Amino acid sequence: MRRNHALLLHLFWKKGRNPISSSHGRSLLSSSSESHGASSLSGLLPRPWRSEANPLPSGLATRHLFSRPSQAATRAHFCAAPAVGLKGLVLDGVRTLKFSFQRRSGFDPKRLLSSHGFPLWRKWMPLASGDGVVFGLIGANVAVFLLWRIADPAFMRKHFMISLDNFKSGRLHTLITSAFSHSYTSHLVTNMIGLYFFGSSIGNLFGPEFLLKLYLAGALGGSIFYLVHKAFMVPSSKGYRGWDESRIPALGASAAVNAIILLNVFLFPKNIYYINFIIPVPAALMGAFLIGSDLWRIKQGEGHISGSAHLGGAVVAALVWAGIKMRWI
Repeated sequence: MRRNHALLLHLFWKKGRNPISSSHGRSLLSSSSESHGASSLSGLLPRPWRSEANPLPSGLATRHLFSRPSQAATRAHFCAAPAVGLKGLVLDGVRTLKFSFQRRSGFDPKRLLSSHGFPLWRKWMPLASGDGVVFGLIGANVAVFLLWRIADPAFMRKHFMISLDNFKSGRLHTLITSAFSHSYTSHLVTNMIGLYFFGSSIGNLFGPEFLLKLYLAGALGGSIFYLVHKAFMVPSSKGYRGWDESRIPALGASAAVNAIILLNVFLFPKNIYYINFIIPVPAALMGAFLIGSDLWRIKQGEGHISGSAHLGGAVVAALVWAGIKMRWI
């Protein structure tokens, strides 16, 4: 596949009143009491995921949409992920998030897992850190990206892309492995930027296990929505250059990252974000626009960006948000 496709970054950031600060080179989120949506959310979260002393931080959301027709002989959908420009990220009114996790008395999930045959759990989860999971996920994505350069392309298509053919052939692992797979450098970079910032936010709020489960759930939801769309909505339609739309494979972490980003939006709907540094938009309106654009993309024909996979990630985010609100999670 050729790697040339256009990239359009839409940068959103929240304006606050506190000085800028960072931790480990990453700008974190404001925990100011003036942050919209923070105080109302604090009452919704279970005790292990909130601090009695500190209000929850405001969210940060970004989105990029990019698309350019490929010139290659084979065609694939790319799940375009939300992302942040490294040089363009400006956070005014941000301070380091200091968040303490509380456990219900007498319950330690790590000790429980270790006593039931999972002695490596503590070693695998580095210091119970959300950042550790973020870097682990990024490392896995980079490893698969490099594997695309050295492995047999037929092997990669069979085991690291989601498609009806793979699903019908019993390669169910592609429901997850496709969410770690990127063939274009820009596709990988933009997805990982979104994961880096928003994954750290979710990991710091809810813990590393929650973040990992959310990523995998978003990946699974995106794959299922993609397959259902291809199987029942476009079973015999002809798309770009006469391709059978139902047989087109897909890859990318976008559904998983979309779930992480939209959960931020659902948790902090009153935050104000700026599109391209100019246009102020409430998080709720921005989230509606992002979901609406994916629905429109499905209606018009997905092209090289899979709206159905994005929508699967959005549904996962909505279900998780509802579970948090109802204290089911």
